[in-house]
Amino acid sequence: MTGRTRKNYAVAGCYVIVALFIAYIVVQYLVFGPKQAGIVSGKLSIPGFPYNTWQVFFFVHIATGSIALLTGPFQFLRSSRKVISVHRIMGRIYGISIFVSVPAGIYLALYATGGLASSIGFIVLDVAWFMTAFVGLKRIREKKVTSHQEWMLRSYAVTLVFVTFRVFLPLLTLAGLPISLSFPLSIYFSMAVNLGWAEWHLRRKKSRSIQPNISA
Repeated sequence: MTGRTRKNYAVAGCYVIVALFIAYIVVQYLVFGPKQAGIVSGKLSIPGFPYNTWQVFFFVHIATGSIALLTGPFQFLRSSRKVISVHRIMGRIYGISIFVSVPAGIYLALYATGGLASSIGFIVLDVAWFMTAFVGLKRIREKKVTSHQEWMLRSYAVTLVFVTFRVFLPLLTLAGLPISLSFPLSIYFSMAVNLGWAEWHLRRKKSRSIQPNISA
C-alpha cells in the first residue's frame, strides 16, 4: 500500500468518525435539546446559571467546531493541495471556524462540569487550538510549507479532541470514577493522546525521509 493510499484511507476513516460524532451531536443537542444531556442538566441546578446566554455560546461552539472537523481532513489530501484556490478557501474556513469557536469555548469553560480542573483544562485546550491554527496559518504566509503542514496537523489533532473526549468520558465513567474526576481527566487524556500521536507521526515521517539519504 502506497503512502498516498494510506493517507486516503486515513482521511476516509476520519470522515466516518467525524460523521458519527456530528450525528450524535445533532441527535443529542438539536433533536432532544441540551437540557436532556446529562452534562447540561446538572448545570441547571446551579443558582443563577445563565442558561439562555450559555446556550447561544454552546451552539456557536459546536457549530463552528463541527465545521473545523469537516474541513480539516480534506486539507491533508494531495488532490486538495493541487487545486490551490480550493485549498486556500477551505483553509480560511477552517481557520475562521476555530477563531470564532475559541472565544465561545472559553466562555463555556467557566461553567464546565467537573469544576475548576475542567475549566482550566478547557481553557488550555482552547488556547492550544487557537495557537496551533494561528501558527500554522502564519507559516504558510511566510512560505514555510513544511512547517505549515506540521502545525496544521497539530491543529487538527487538537480539533479532534472534540471526538476523543467523547470516547474517554464514558469509559472513565464506566470505570467507576465520579464525574468530578472523569470529566477533567477526559480532557487531559484527550489532549495528551491526540497531540502525542501528532508528534509521533511527524517524527516518524521525518525519520523516514532521512533514512534514504543516509543509505545513499
